[in-house]
Amino acid sequence: MMSLTNTPSANRLHIAIFGKRNSGKSSLINAITGQEIALVSDVAGTTTDPVYKAMEIHGIGPCMLIDTAGFDDTGKLGEQRVEKTRQAMDKTDVAIVLFGDCYTDYEQRWIEELNKRKIPVVAVINKGDILENIPEISQHVWEKFGLKPIVTSALSRSGIRELIDQLIRALPEDFEQKSITAHLVHKDDVVLLVMPQDIQAPKGRLILPQVQTIRDLLDNKCVVVSTTTDELDTALAALAKPPSLIITDSQAFSTVYSKKPPESKLTSFSVLFAAYKGDLAEFVQGAAAIGSLTEHSRVLIAEACTHAPLQEDIGRVKIPRALRKRFGEGLQVDLVSGPDFPHDLTPYDLVIHCGACMFNRKHVLTRVELAREQKVPITNYGVALAYLTGILDKITL
Repeated sequence: MMSLTNTPSANRLHIAIFGKRNSGKSSLINAITGQEIALVSDVAGTTTDPVYKAMEIHGIGPCMLIDTAGFDDTGKLGEQRVEKTRQAMDKTDVAIVLFGDCYTDYEQRWIEELNKRKIPVVAVINKGDILENIPEISQHVWEKFGLKPIVTSALSRSGIRELIDQLIRALPEDFEQKSITAHLVHKDDVVLLVMPQDIQAPKGRLILPQVQTIRDLLDNKCVVVSTTTDELDTALAALAKPPSLIITDSQAFSTVYSKKPPESKLTSFSVLFAAYKGDLAEFVQGAAAIGSLTEHSRVLIAEACTHAPLQEDIGRVKIPRALRKRFGEGLQVDLVSGPDFPHDLTPYDLVIHCGACMFNRKHVLTRVELAREQKVPITNYGVALAYLTGILDKITL
């Protein structure tokens, strides 16, 4: 298992703590971690932007705790803080909702939203060492939401073990990290990785999807051979027999496909991550919408990470250029990155998302579901490039 220090944030279970201002969210996260991670104050609204803490919890494994701003914040700045809290919900696998000495419709609205998103909820009555009406609050939470709250005290750390046990019971069925490649490989398979070392992979390092795929193949007991696109012929000639599988950067699809042995399966890092992080079937169906685009269409390209524009960037340059070459220069392409994803997708004829190596799966599926609800086709970089190259029906999904 990957160690605490090198488990990527996107591979951790995300546990978010929601509640009104001064309900003890920051104190509780400090009690869970055993560290002074979050700033604690009697002043309402101390927590502004969500605070993320990577840690390991026995029974859960690597996880990310998210301390959010109060969902009852007010005023112009308060509205912005609440929006940040709502964005944190997009990536939440399990939610903790705090109840204090009184309850309002805030808890109801947010629990309804969490239920709508199918996010498991653990109810907590915090400050159990000072509240006097705990039985009344517990009965209300049970009758209103069907949840049996855990009573905790961040000061004495009482109830923390019970809370962790409840979190374990609430974990989504698919919380265990699935394999990236197990559906395509068998023990002792030779797998050839074609990894262009261009401006997006600066000298001295590999990009995260390549590193994670290599580790996953090794975990599956495969023999891994790596090469660059310009050395593909040499790499194939050096092998005693054709590789069982070739995994390429999506940008090199056409080159690799033209040279691959007939018996070798072909896929890309981005296609693998479409299944690992998102909904591959939805992405393949969404790619079919490319064929219906026109010069008057509007396409949204979404990047998970934020970075300075790069020469020949796949999302900012190569995909827009390929689309305009096929459908005309009038085709409009908008780009968003990081958390900046529009709530209203209806102005778009297609959404093309990156491989999302920096997002957890819940975050990607939240966006997929939003597109599905609004009946806007969505696909990802690798699937879109395979379609544009004309080999989507020839690669292994």
